[in-house]
Amino acid sequence: MKKISKKTLNSSFWRWWYGNLTCFSHEHMQTFGYMWAMIPILKELYDTHDEQSQKLETYYAFFNTEPQIGCIVVGVTAGLEEARANGAEGIDDEMINGIRAGLMGPLAGIGDSLIVGTYIPILLGIAVGLAEGGSVLGPIFYIIVWNVTSTLFQKFVFDKGYSLGGSAVELLVGEKATAFRESVIVMGQVIVGAMAASWVNITTPLQIATNSEGEPVMLQANLDGAFPKILTMLFVVFCWWLQAKKGMSPIKVLLLMALIAFVGSVAGILG
Repeated sequence: MKKISKKTLNSSFWRWWYGNLTCFSHEHMQTFGYMWAMIPILKELYDTHDEQSQKLETYYAFFNTEPQIGCIVVGVTAGLEEARANGAEGIDDEMINGIRAGLMGPLAGIGDSLIVGTYIPILLGIAVGLAEGGSVLGPIFYIIVWNVTSTLFQKFVFDKGYSLGGSAVELLVGEKATAFRESVIVMGQVIVGAMAASWVNITTPLQIATNSEGEPVMLQANLDGAFPKILTMLFVVFCWWLQAKKGMSPIKVLLLMALIAFVGSVAGILG
């Protein structure tokens, strides 16, 4: 019975880790990175060059997903390829590519929402706080924490995918997985909102009246009494609206915010 060695599995994993965007193009996306990761596995499972080449053609079909969580697909197909090499029935090119195609879309959505849209912004928010005053702790924190956690996560899902094989499909895109994903997204949104309230501070120095004692009545004090941080909330929601609803790029939003801050400060509207 053929069995993929731990050394070969590690080789496949590291090839995907650093080479998932190998020869990237709009026509093939991550296809060649995927093939690059499968080569050590096919070389170990099949003896002749012709067999290896034939099996490698299985993975020439288009592939694209979120690279971190998408690592599990490489592990799944490694397990399927091992089963095929041992004569398992029903595992052919069509079946393997069906699983790849069925997983890459949902995993792209999961990875983009949880990793790109939630985890990375949280890390960057912490890094920005640590970098306050020009400290190098911010970038050092992000570089170390991101690389360590993403690598450990990718290795875990790769190994889990290999051990699960085809049964990973239900685990990844079933009802329980959907409920878990939605709960994590909500949690991430709460964390991002809390970070925005902590790190973003929008105030106004406008005076709206004078009280009976001749003291100025400030708009900011009245707003804080009714709805603390309301200007900050409106600012964050406005930035989200520009990007999510109007399709404005983050760079353009930053430039617009800088312009608004400059004009508001000069006009005495923003503090």
